Amino acid sequence: MKAYIFPGQGAQFVGMGKDLYENSPLAKELFEKANEIIGFRISDIMFGGTDEELKQTNVTQPAIFLHSVILAKVLGDDFKPEMVAGHSLGEFSALVAANALSFEDGLKLVIARANAMQKACEIQPSTMAAILGLADEVVEQICADIEEVVVPANYNCPGQLVISGSIEGIDKACEQLTAAGAKRALKLNVGGAFHSPLMEPAKVELQAAIEATAINAPVCPIYQNVNAQPTSDPAVIKENLIAQLTGAVKWTQTATNMIADGGNDFVEVGPGNVLQGLVKKVSREVQTSSAIIA
Repeated sequence: MKAYIFPGQGAQFVGMGKDLYENSPLAKELFEKANEIIGFRISDIMFGGTDEELKQTNVTQPAIFLHSVILAKVLGDDFKPEMVAGHSLGEFSALVAANALSFEDGLKLVIARANAMQKACEIQPSTMAAILGLADEVVEQICADIEEVVVPANYNCPGQLVISGSIEGIDKACEQLTAAGAKRALKLNVGGAFHSPLMEPAKVELQAAIEATAINAPVCPIYQNVNAQPTSDPAVIKENLIAQLTGAVKWTQTATNMIADGGNDFVEVGPGNVLQGLVKKVSREVQTSSAIIA
């Protein structure tokens, strides 16, 4: 079965989407529509801006979304998913590509999400750290025993779990996880504690926007981050999207479940190839590739 997967924040690069814009009238039309909706020429930053400009949350998230969604649209009849999933932000891309959300509504939600997350980051300084080489259960237990806010945030693949929380909580956790045998406990250069309780203000803000947005049944099941389970029910999709900001991204479990349900050909749609690598670490048996325009 063919599974299409959509990347999240961190996959961006200067020049992303430029080939689509220059070679596809449909892509050009969609990029220009996005520029109007956003209120500035995000396409100019994507195609020829600086790394610093592209790293700003209000640019990064819609840029990755646009690259992924427009690529899926340009694939046209070649885009035939039997299952989809997206990593964090990528879940919105997956929903638009699978016709559960319109292009315009998806973009507006991503903009609202980016702005809400930025505000939440400013309320309380916080951070994230990648923990390598420990069993998930060990990381979970050490996080649970720390009094400050610190939780598992991204289950990326076996032996790679990102934690999220207050700066003090992350510092304590890194120290204890290193002592417990982690190969690395690396603090990440991010603006805040994504996928943790510290994103509650963003969740409240985004909830209203999601509830006011029409979501239809997708053309195939979407495996959502918060529970790694497939669904085509618009009401369930909304609930899970709202829970996503403060809940963990269960990517290891998602890839495992997609493979168990017959997924054996994973195509990454959007910038980079990070998700292909993560899926391969779950199973070497599956085929992975990047979506390309013939």
